Amino acid sequence: MGIKKTTVRRLDAIDRRIARLLDRHGHWLHRWSLGLLFLWLGLLKVFGRPTATSLLAQTIWFGEPEAMVRILGAWEVLIAICLFVRPMLRVAVPLLALRLPGIALAFVVHPERCWISFPFVPTPEGQYLLKDFAIFLATLAIAAHVRRPSTARRRH
Repeated sequence: MGIKKTTVRRLDAIDRRIARLLDRHGHWLHRWSLGLLFLWLGLLKVFGRPTATSLLAQTIWFGEPEAMVRILGAWEVLIAICLFVRPMLRVAVPLLALRLPGIALAFVVHPERCWISFPFVPTPEGQYLLKDFAIFLATLAIAAHVRRPSTARRRH
């Protein structure tokens, strides 16, 4: 027994409404959620709360790890501000890109802290670094729309 055509039409209408809603607000919500994430995690580091960033701070040798964690936290707060202020997305991309070598280096310098079983089972610290890479790519997708104006039909 097949699905009735009216049910299919109703489901299609619901799907179209959801797609329009996501099209209208998706980029804005994505940008702000990433900004809030960077602000929250960055402030934790700035105020000396423990986070998984210690691995990254121990990988880049520009100072004591405790000081580097606070610097990385301030860096994340700056990235958050760039995400909140839409024209500054152009600044967020290079700020995030500058973190990529440190992320990659952590996998090389500290593989025992990044992997339980290479390459499929990362440790929690390895997951954190992989998440940073995914966030960078998500920010690129958002930044690709920086020149598109926000309208009543689509918020950026």
